[in-house]
Amino acid sequence: MTESKPDRQQGLAAAADTGGLEALIARAARAGKGLPPVERWNPDFCGDLDMEIRADGTWFYLGTPIGRPALVQLFSTVLRKDADGRTYLVTPVEKVGIRVVDAPFVAVEADVSKQAGRQVVTFRTNVGDVVEAGPDHPMRFVEEDGTGGLKPYVLVRGRLEALVSRPVMYQLVEHGEELETPQGPMFALRSHGEIYPIMPLEQLTRLSR
Repeated sequence: MTESKPDRQQGLAAAADTGGLEALIARAARAGKGLPPVERWNPDFCGDLDMEIRADGTWFYLGTPIGRPALVQLFSTVLRKDADGRTYLVTPVEKVGIRVVDAPFVAVEADVSKQAGRQVVTFRTNVGDVVEAGPDHPMRFVEEDGTGGLKPYVLVRGRLEALVSRPVMYQLVEHGEELETPQGPMFALRSHGEIYPIMPLEQLTRLSR
């Protein structure tokens, strides 16, 4: 007998612990076969879960931190951000909404190296993704509301970004350059031949005084 959408939604809403969630995700676990193809799945929306990813990358379920890193990593493999701006956990048969305070991932480590004479910035996220900033994984720097501070992001996959942690941001700034860009003179970061403006050179000069 095929389970109806209301039955599935009721089952998800009744989940009382992360064990129930783990069973949900287990249906799409990568099991050493690479990331699940979540972009190709189009399941029914089954409601929202009381799950939240805080700005520091900590995952909460029912108001309690999920203390098992392996479980968080498993959940992270079936995350998808859709065109509606919301983030979901997606399996072949279920799609449930979760809350994300800032970005779903945090870049906790960076390595700056040379490849074929070009600078390459490689990031590691808090859930184990490793990406090289470049055409497939662009960066952006935005001003933080209320403080004027900078918040760097790097695209990990799909529409999912990682917020670059503050210590890593300070590391990147050491590798910034003064460059001419279509937006004018900028303090910017290079990776894989791409230029990512950090701030106008004029603004940097004012801050350095």
